Amino acid sequence: MLDTANYTPRLKAAYKDSIRAAMKEEFGYANDLQIPRLDKIVLNIGCGAEAVKDSKKAKSAQEDLTAIAGQKAVITKAKKSIAGFRVREEMPLGAKVTLRADRMYEFLDRLITIAMPRIRDFRGVSGKSFDGRGNYAMGLKEHIVFPEINFDKVDEVWGMDIIICTTAASDAEAKALLKHFNMPFNS
Repeated sequence: MLDTANYTPRLKAAYKDSIRAAMKEEFGYANDLQIPRLDKIVLNIGCGAEAVKDSKKAKSAQEDLTAIAGQKAVITKAKKSIAGFRVREEMPLGAKVTLRADRMYEFLDRLITIAMPRIRDFRGVSGKSFDGRGNYAMGLKEHIVFPEINFDKVDEVWGMDIIICTTAASDAEAKALLKHFNMPFNS
């Protein structure tokens, strides 16, 4: 049985032991609090047209996202009605979850070491998907690359968005931080 009181995620320990020192040396920070760190990871599954036809699809996406994240996902609802898409206000359209602290490090570890190598024709993730404030966004075409999802019980294959928020002041600092976490950038 895992002793959760004394357990530290592998990437969190690596950040404390070596990554902070490497970042401080690389960018010459005067203060330890200037060193960028991970703030949160937001996961999102949008069901789109499937959810409009069948309201149970959003519930299915929520269950899958809860299994992937290890934390209960929230169903996202439409903010306003759009007649052209047959969307009504408050209609469930997807699911999202925000990970922080240990769960965030655990998820990032599983994403980089387990899920990404299972992606078909994977050549790395884009190094240009930063927003200018040190946050990185990426998408997956299939959520079934995560080992928590039983492929036989999946009724629908969802795409998902992953947003990694850091405290970095620039994209270069955020990219360096993610490279230290072994994020497989292709450029």
